[in-house]
Amino acid sequence: QVQLVESGGGLVQPGGSLRLSCAASGFSLKRYTIGWFRQAPGKEREGVSCITQSDGYTYYADSVKGRFTISRDNAKNSVNLQMNNLKPEDTAVYYCTAPDLIYYCSEHEPDARDFDSWGQGTQVTVSS
Repeated sequence: QVQLVESGGGLVQPGGSLRLSCAASGFSLKRYTIGWFRQAPGKEREGVSCITQSDGYTYYADSVKGRFTISRDNAKNSVNLQMNNLKPEDTAVYYCTAPDLIYYCSEHEPDARDFDSWGQGTQVTVSS
């Protein structure tokens, strides 16, 4: 398993922006498909975005499409999730995750059971 660390969460007003980062040390993240999931209190974990390691194919949940952007920063060995026009319903703990096996993101929501290494999560709160 790989060690992942999320950062960048916080409190923001509706309409604001945050940039989450998923960092790793000791190995190259560009070798891994990376997923971002979120979990709000009382709700199931939801696959928000995914980027495939081989061709950079990306997935976005309908609820965030057009507002969130996933990208790699290979110089910093990180995967970022830029979140714009945030809404109160985006409030959740956000996790980055990587699978042990080769995994291809698709047009379907990623399944958390296919991912093996998880960060500790970072809290995002959208409130006025």
